[in-house]
Amino acid sequence: MSDPKSPIRNRMTASRKAYDRMAAGLRANGTGRLASPGRLQAGDVGIVSPDLEGVALATLALQYGLRPSALRPSPPDYIRQLWRRRHFIMAFATARNIAMYTEAKLGQFWQILTPLLNAGVYLFIFGYLLDLSKGIPDYPAFLVSGVFVFNFTQRAFISTSTVITDSLPLIRALQFPRAALPLAYVMIELQQMIVTMAVLAIILLGLGEPLSWYWLLAIPALLLQTVFNVGVGLLVARLGSQVNDFSQLLPFLLRTWMYLSGVLFSIATLADSRNLEHEHLLIALLTLNPAALYITLIRLAMIQSQRLSQPGYKAFNHAKCELWKHLSSSYHGRLLYDSAYCQPTVNPHHYWYYGIGWAAVALVIGFFFFWRAETRYGRG
Repeated sequence: MSDPKSPIRNRMTASRKAYDRMAAGLRANGTGRLASPGRLQAGDVGIVSPDLEGVALATLALQYGLRPSALRPSPPDYIRQLWRRRHFIMAFATARNIAMYTEAKLGQFWQILTPLLNAGVYLFIFGYLLDLSKGIPDYPAFLVSGVFVFNFTQRAFISTSTVITDSLPLIRALQFPRAALPLAYVMIELQQMIVTMAVLAIILLGLGEPLSWYWLLAIPALLLQTVFNVGVGLLVARLGSQVNDFSQLLPFLLRTWMYLSGVLFSIATLADSRNLEHEHLLIALLTLNPAALYITLIRLAMIQSQRLSQPGYKAFNHAKCELWKHLSSSYHGRLLYDSAYCQPTVNPHHYWYYGIGWAAVALVIGFFFFWRAETRYGRG
C-alpha cells in the first residue's frame, strides 16, 4: 500500500530544495532581492543557479506551490477560517470576561452589580428627579429594560473600535483571520448581556411583572441584536484601526443615538402625547432605527403593560385615543392603556421583519468592509 502522506512529504521536500537553491544563489551572487513578507513582485529576480538565471521569484514560487503568507482569502474561505476558529473565539471571550474583574475585590459579582448600578442611576435621575414617566405604564421596568438593551450595543461598539490597535502584538505574531478579534469582543459583551438579562428578569419579577411565555421572544430578539452588533462591530473595528480619532468620537455618537432610541421615552406614543401628529416621517425614522427596534422587541416580550398599551394593539377608537392624548399624564386606572386604541405610525406586526433586515444588512456590509482590509491590519 502507498503511504497516504507521501504526496505531502514529497511536496515539502521539493519546497525545501527550492528554498535551499534560492538561498545558495542569493549568497553566491548577492543580486537577488525579496520584497516584504507575503509580497513577491514580478520584477524581483533572484539568481538561484546558472540554469535559472533571470527567473522571477513570483514565477518560481508559483512553480513550487508557494503562496504569499498575507494573501487575502476569498470570502467563503475567510468564513471557513473563522468557523474553524470558533472554539478559540469563545475561549478567548470567556478568558477575557473572567480576567476583567479578577483584580477587583468583589470579583465576578461586578457582572451583576454593574447593571444594577446603571439601573439605579437612571431610575433616580430620569424616573424620580426629572419624572419622565408621564403616559408610560410601569415606567421603572420600561426604563431599566431600555438601558440594559442599549448598553449591550454601546459596549460592543466601543470595545470593537479599538480592538485592532490594542491587539497589534498578537496580530503581528500569529496568522489568523483578523475578524476573530471583533467577534470575540462582541461575544464578551454577549456573555455579560446574558447575566444582565438574568438581572433584568429578577427586577421585573420584583416589580410585579407576571412571568409568561412571551418572555421566550426575548431570546430571538437578543440574537438579532447580537448579529447586528457583530456587523457594525466589524465596521467600526476597521474604522478604528485606520482613523485614530474615531474611538474618541464614538462615545458622543452613541450617546446621541441613545437619546434618539426611546430609552427614556416611548417613541410609539410620542406623536400623540406630544401633539406631533403631522411628524409621521420623523416618528417612523425614530421607531425604525435598529437600537430602538431591538429595545422595543425585548420590551414587548418581557413587559405586559408595553404590549397592552402599544398603539395598534386594539382596534382604532378615536374617542378613547383622544381622551388618552389629553390626559396622558394621568396615573389613574386603565387610562394609561388607552394608547392601544390609537393608530400606530409603524405597524408593530412588522417589527420583527425590520429587526431581521437590520441584522442581515449590518452583517453583510460589516463583513465585506472589514474583509477588504484584511491584509492591512497590523502594518501600521
